[in-house]
Amino acid sequence: MHFPCLTIIVIFPIFAGCLIFFLPHRGNRVIRWYTICMCILELLLTTYAFCYHFQPDDPLIQLVEDYKWIHFFDFHWRLGIDGLSIGPILLTGFVTTLATLAAWPVTRDSRLFHFLMLAMYSGQIGLFSSRDLLLFFLMWELELIPVYLLVSMWGGKKRLYSATKFILYTAGGSVFLLIGVLGIGLYGSTEPTLNFEILANQSYPVALEIIFYIGFFLAFAVKLPIIPLHTWLPDTHGEAHYSTCMLLAGILLKMGAYGLVRINMELFPHAHSIFSPWLMIVGAIQIIYAASTSLGQRNLKKRIAYSSVSHMGFIIIGIGSITDMGLNGALLQIISHGFIGAALFFLAGTTYDRIRLVYLDEMGGIGIPMSKIFTMFSSFSMASLALPGMSGFVAELIVFVGLITSPKYLLMTKLLITLVMAIGMILTPIYLLSMLRQMFYGYKIFNGSNSYFVDSGPRELFLSISIFLPALGIGMYPDFVLSLSVEKVEVILSNFFYR
Repeated sequence: MHFPCLTIIVIFPIFAGCLIFFLPHRGNRVIRWYTICMCILELLLTTYAFCYHFQPDDPLIQLVEDYKWIHFFDFHWRLGIDGLSIGPILLTGFVTTLATLAAWPVTRDSRLFHFLMLAMYSGQIGLFSSRDLLLFFLMWELELIPVYLLVSMWGGKKRLYSATKFILYTAGGSVFLLIGVLGIGLYGSTEPTLNFEILANQSYPVALEIIFYIGFFLAFAVKLPIIPLHTWLPDTHGEAHYSTCMLLAGILLKMGAYGLVRINMELFPHAHSIFSPWLMIVGAIQIIYAASTSLGQRNLKKRIAYSSVSHMGFIIIGIGSITDMGLNGALLQIISHGFIGAALFFLAGTTYDRIRLVYLDEMGGIGIPMSKIFTMFSSFSMASLALPGMSGFVAELIVFVGLITSPKYLLMTKLLITLVMAIGMILTPIYLLSMLRQMFYGYKIFNGSNSYFVDSGPRELFLSISIFLPALGIGMYPDFVLSLSVEKVEVILSNFFYR
């Protein structure tokens, strides 16, 4: 009898979250420790399942589970992982555990807060491991409600505005997702089916395929914010509590990229090869636009939010250059930005907790009293601006190489897009370093009466270092992540050349 690893991994966090409400009323400490133990347990469970039951050199789906759920239109509880989804799942476990650790200062309604964190955990892992289109959609929606509540209850001053904006944008996007899923499920073959394996081998008329592609693309373009659908992101990130920000930046943005590869590339290769030049152009515009917008932001969190929009441009370009290198680089950028973005938001949040200032031009001179935060902030900024030796550099380099070696485009196009990307790479250090300069250097804040600040405690130091080590490790030895996805990427790309 095959042990249902994945079902347990998906169900466990939300089940553990429901048990929170039965814990005794003894302050927040019990709830915090309970949640963090559950997250660590879940992370250990996932790593165990992937170490012992997952063969990285096998491009097919593994650990498959298939239980009939609704007989009426062939809806199954169908889970399985391959090289594409194992990276995001481990990233989810890691970032969520650290985000619950970052949420220690939350004391208001802490049961509900931690329950929502665990529910998000379930939804994310379920999304990354689902093998059924409708299940994919359900998990996509399960993600939405906890984020809305987390933003609108524990956010900043304009939290209701930004939470409503978030829910309108993402729910509007998922309408397209639902229509696409039902359209494929009903049209896909002779009897209605929602199975990824059957659908990946279907061929559609080109016009229909293009319509489906646009529908799915709109849904994913809201999540992985592609300009002009990105405006919910700076608002939501500027208002949310920073542990929510870690989850948003680390994982929610990656769901869009994952869906783009998993559905738009695997299921609609013809439409994707038609649309990919436009994808490249949009990605290049996005890198420059978001970087220069970030330069004009006064709000610290909004500046980091725009920087993460700009980094998503590299993923779009990697997906659009239909090459082995480009797609691997995009997947590596998914993992790498998951760590770096989460860390930057966490550090911004802790700094805000110390000094209670949001705007950069009011800050200055924090580097002396808070040397540890200063060190970590500088290191992660370097990682984000693609310093060689950090994970950001490797990912963007591989995307560059994949774009230049792409056989699909003319040389002029490639040179133009490469030039635009290079300008984006120059703009990134400009806004990050100016952010560091405005925050940490100078002497401004010492003029006030409150010239005494606490440096980061052991919890925050531990958290920063444990995000820093993977970023450094992937930068030094990127084969960690690449070896997982290489086989699967070859299989996806063979669709484009042998069909």
